[in-house]
Amino acid sequence: MTNGAATHCPYCALQCAMTLSTPAAPAAKGVTPASQPGSDPVREQRAAPLLDMAGRDFPTNRGGLCRKGWTSASLLNHPGRVTEPLLRGADGVHRPIGWDEALDRITAAVKATRARYGADAVGVFGGGGLTNEKAYQLGKFARLALGTSRIDYNGRFCMSSAAAAGMRAFGLDRGLPFPLEDLDSASTILMLGSNVAETMPPFVQHLQGARDAGGLIVVDPRRSATAAFTSDGGGLHLQPLPGTDLALLLGLAHVVIHEGLADAGYIAARTAGYDALVRSVASYWPERVQSLTGVPAGLIRDTARRLADGSRRGGSYILTGRGVEQHVDGTDTATAAINLALLLGLPGAARSGYGTLTGQGNGQGGREHGQKADQLPGYRKITDPAARAHMAAVWGVPEALIPGPGLPAVQLLKSLGQPDGVRCLFVHGANVAVSAPDANAVIAGLRNLDFLVVCDFFLSETAAEADLILPVTQWAEEEGTLTNLEGRVLRRRRALAPPPGVRSELWIMTRLAEALDAPSTFSEDPETVFEELRLASQGGLADYSGIDYAMLDRGEAAYWPYPAGSTGTPRLFLDSFAHADGRAVFTPVTPRRRMSSSASGTASADRTGAGRVGADGLGADGAGTAMTLVTGRLMEHYQSGAQTRRVAALAAAQPEARLQIHPAAAAAQGIADGDVVSISNGRGEVSCRAELSTDIRPETVFLPFHFPELQSANRLTEAATDPISGMPEFKFSQVWVKPGAATLRAGELQKEGAS
Repeated sequence: MTNGAATHCPYCALQCAMTLSTPAAPAAKGVTPASQPGSDPVREQRAAPLLDMAGRDFPTNRGGLCRKGWTSASLLNHPGRVTEPLLRGADGVHRPIGWDEALDRITAAVKATRARYGADAVGVFGGGGLTNEKAYQLGKFARLALGTSRIDYNGRFCMSSAAAAGMRAFGLDRGLPFPLEDLDSASTILMLGSNVAETMPPFVQHLQGARDAGGLIVVDPRRSATAAFTSDGGGLHLQPLPGTDLALLLGLAHVVIHEGLADAGYIAARTAGYDALVRSVASYWPERVQSLTGVPAGLIRDTARRLADGSRRGGSYILTGRGVEQHVDGTDTATAAINLALLLGLPGAARSGYGTLTGQGNGQGGREHGQKADQLPGYRKITDPAARAHMAAVWGVPEALIPGPGLPAVQLLKSLGQPDGVRCLFVHGANVAVSAPDANAVIAGLRNLDFLVVCDFFLSETAAEADLILPVTQWAEEEGTLTNLEGRVLRRRRALAPPPGVRSELWIMTRLAEALDAPSTFSEDPETVFEELRLASQGGLADYSGIDYAMLDRGEAAYWPYPAGSTGTPRLFLDSFAHADGRAVFTPVTPRRRMSSSASGTASADRTGAGRVGADGLGADGAGTAMTLVTGRLMEHYQSGAQTRRVAALAAAQPEARLQIHPAAAAAQGIADGDVVSISNGRGEVSCRAELSTDIRPETVFLPFHFPELQSANRLTEAATDPISGMPEFKFSQVWVKPGAATLRAGELQKEGAS
């Protein structure tokens, strides 16, 4: 290995910089692969970490790392790691096989499926943590080697609504269209639906300037760790009813327009559609919005005025996160945030802006280069004849060989095992058994498949359902690139060799493409793949053609679009937007969903038909108290928890899911802090411990989504989707909460959470 490998954290899109080096004392030998689901993933590692790590100075993290980053190297030689292909036998047990046999079985399964059902019966589900090279080649592999249109990825669960809103407003989607450091000088920051203090802690230092100016404004139904930064004069916390963020944003726009706070010169010079927007917000005066959201009218007016004042003084920024986007009207809600920003003249301004906070490590790059059902590399539309012709030329194939659009993630998962659906599925970088909405139905779909292949480094809950598990490299064992939340392309560098039986996904795709007699060429070398990606993206919205490994290795900042011969684009929209006329577009939006009738009332019935609410707030069938469930993250865990639940220190700190519930709501049901509770609806039931807190609204409960089985929050979430983006409804589910079975004990809950 190379001492002092400069790389980036394997977790979130902040992509904190770190340096990896050999420990002073040699690491212990004898890593034991886990070939059975019964292995204990959270026992203390028997070997010391293979690498030492240190935070590295970089604009996003400035040398800092969160707990997840500091402990990430412990997974490289975790005793639960899968280090050879595992085939499920007739008895349901996974046993090791050789790579040749594994590839032969996959090839036979693909050929049999295509012969019997057609090419679209083979599906691919990717991930936002894959490198740009793997994401690009996965899209190419699906469309050319497998011949299928059925590819999508878990970024559909994260960024799709914000991306759709950015495309229709600006003509281009890049999470933050400015460097993160620009936030440092802001006097006002409105943050909607994001708890960065826990999800990406080093981000918080970029909020300090706004907090010092009393201008940090956080919108969240919980008093999250980020919302707590607004105390002591730091700003404002707006605590709306779940699912009412769109109405709140319309109310803010109403105040900006009717109090003369809008930037008239900017609107006239740089936007289109203003008159229609004015009409669309006319009925959302603050007092009415208060009745819909529970946010006092005075706070609504104060927020609008602070944003306008900040844009004139030190700069104002509006940032959105998953809390306002993971809804069936998520695209419209993100659009309303953009409309508000445009009214104030923020996007493309020198010291102000609008952005959305990408979550997954390569959530930005992962959605640009071909994993999405409707896109080709470079952020090209798969239905665009010019885009198809360009890709056909790069790949050296007839355009007719490139399939058309497929199914977005939720619809793809619903099709699993169905007569006209996907019968053979590849999963890369995702754990859909835990992370997908209506998880019970997803697991049933996985079990209905004829053949399931999962590439992973642990026996995740999805891998446990697989017919064949393929062990793949972890972050510190591979070369490649990722694109962080700013649209900055970064180098991932290999610090050590993987275990002997582990292969890169690029290697796997290359060997399978050969076995399937795929047209075009495939490569296991990351730099070779990136060179092809450069050509594929050239001329597209996400143009990487001017970026190469050499410049990244020199430490040059590379923000896309970066056409060949340019110097890249750290700040977008300074002169014009990406629409043909150069203007940003106001799009009028209104809430689609019927909201709760009052700020303090019980939640209205959702689409499950779970029951009716009586006058006392209890279910008509005695099922418990009707509450609105929101889901989210904990500081110690990441995504489905497949990795972080295996880190002993993180698992010890947060060993189980806990339901955050207001003391008044708990008292009504006789629930005490630490009691086991049941949370249920028509889709499933979850059992966990109650955590009483006044930080959450009385009609709302919060459950983290990192845990499986008995504590899986996504057993309860709905597979309804935004009609524009395909985003699932993760942040608004009606549930019944009641005391749980007394027989459940802490050990049983912890075992379920660690599995």
